[in-house]
Amino acid sequence: MPDRPAAGRRAVWSRDFALFFVARALARLGDTMLPVALAAGLLQYGYGVGAVGLAMAASAAAFAGLVVFGGVIADRFDTRKLMIGADLVRLGAQSLAAALFFTGHVVLWQVCVIGAVNGVAGAVFQPGVASTVPRLAADVQGANGAVRIAESGAQLAGPALAGLLVAFASAGGVFVAHAATFALSALCLLLLRLPPDAPGGRARGAGFRADLAEGWREFRSRTWLWAVIVIWCVYMIAVWGPTVPLVATEVVREHGPHAYGLINSALGAGTVLGGLLALRLRPRRMLRAGSVALFAFACFPASVGAGLGVGAIAAGAVVAGTGMSVWGVMWATSVQTQVAPDVLNRIHAYDVAGSLAMMPVGQALAGPAATALGADRVLQIGGVMSLVVAAALLCVPAVRGLVRADGPVPRLRDAVPAAPAGHRAG
Repeated sequence: MPDRPAAGRRAVWSRDFALFFVARALARLGDTMLPVALAAGLLQYGYGVGAVGLAMAASAAAFAGLVVFGGVIADRFDTRKLMIGADLVRLGAQSLAAALFFTGHVVLWQVCVIGAVNGVAGAVFQPGVASTVPRLAADVQGANGAVRIAESGAQLAGPALAGLLVAFASAGGVFVAHAATFALSALCLLLLRLPPDAPGGRARGAGFRADLAEGWREFRSRTWLWAVIVIWCVYMIAVWGPTVPLVATEVVREHGPHAYGLINSALGAGTVLGGLLALRLRPRRMLRAGSVALFAFACFPASVGAGLGVGAIAAGAVVAGTGMSVWGVMWATSVQTQVAPDVLNRIHAYDVAGSLAMMPVGQALAGPAATALGADRVLQIGGVMSLVVAAALLCVPAVRGLVRADGPVPRLRDAVPAAPAGHRAG
């Protein structure tokens, strides 16, 4: 039975949720354009795959290193205002990047510094996303599915648009478009009105360090949560980290930026399909269903590593995107419904930090690994490791046995001790 505040919200759609939906779509549109701009722009100025990986790693490292502190801040202050401020900072940073590429003054360390600033702003922005969804919609899984479709639709359009901008304008034009998405996202969030927090839903009184420690205690008390993050660290090093820069550089070199845009749009189409599928699926054990779906992601790096044609790679990307999207909805909904609202931002921050902590490592190692083994071999290994990660998730009893919750649960220390490990308490 939903709690009283949940009963007062629409299941999914409302004016405020629509604004949030658009804001997330715009942010994703810009993010999916960025790899095309970095790969094409840096290659144009004589840099190689290692430089592209480092530029991406700079943003990811700053984000992963600071997002935990962003979670504490989000639990203490107005999340909407924090997200608007972060969007405005990224608007300025990407405008500066556009100026560098337009003037031809492209220095790698400057590009990396701009990426790091974006990462810091993202670390302040991201924790508030988790708590915003359940405050706007009573059907948390449905809302996550809708947001996933919005982000996936943007991913469908973003790379293709970036490819056109690179071909007919320049990489600088892509950075201008990226900056514009942050401006429009900030405007949507400015118009958004969040309902009040649930009683006790905002941390106050305790010091910053105490709030940080409390979030860590809540995080580590859930076996299903930290087990997924540990496994995800392997995924980021061996699969996602090297896949993003290597796919970008290999496809751009072999087939051109248009092909890379097409393939990423195919990945976006798959994630749209996965979001639609996740709207209909209501499994009792959500993480088990998501883990099974995750096996499909192996098709993406493996198809590029095998040297297949653009059509075959695009087909693999559709399958991969579908599986990843289903996993993403099941995971996000599990976190948002299995964790008490007053610690959700901090838990989500630990989740994001742990999930992404190893991504910059994987991105930074992409160049040396490709030099030593060949980019195709590294991508083939990534496909195999994707299968290993999905199997590992299913091997953890607390992950495969977690039973869905239809609304936020109380804190573990306040709950009646009834659920065994692997169920709601994890």
